[in-house]
Amino acid sequence: MDLNFKVVLFQPEIPGNTGSIGRTCVALNIELILIKPYGFDITEKAVRRAGLDYWKHLSLKEYDDWDQFVALEDPKSLLFFDNFTEQLYDDAPYEDNSYLVFGSETKGFPEVLMNRYKESIYKLPMYSDIIRSLNLSNSVTAITYECLRQLR
Repeated sequence: MDLNFKVVLFQPEIPGNTGSIGRTCVALNIELILIKPYGFDITEKAVRRAGLDYWKHLSLKEYDDWDQFVALEDPKSLLFFDNFTEQLYDDAPYEDNSYLVFGSETKGFPEVLMNRYKESIYKLPMYSDIIRSLNLSNSVTAITYECLRQLR
């Protein structure tokens, strides 16, 4: 199955999360886009240390910042995922060419992006007051598979 949607990580901070997300992207044969700066080194040695022996099979693009990403990719369908919204992930208008965008683990998205794209922000529900957030890798996996389900 050829899938054209992409996963975008905005300033990821934890190599293990990025590695797990890369694994999901390889499994689904979708592209992973990373927007700098990172909270870790993405060199081959660091990738191996994180256990990413499949990294060489990953379709990966890197951008220096958000503006470079938007200018070079020219995305028509941006879907953001964050805790600070009321819209649920299964109501997102997934399209074959969607970019599923996730913020950094501790900072999320800057306010300027949250304001610019507020109509395109969705969340996974959490019903416990004890949990502040879900692991980024788990969230990306749940949302990419929901996108896949809706597109099939």
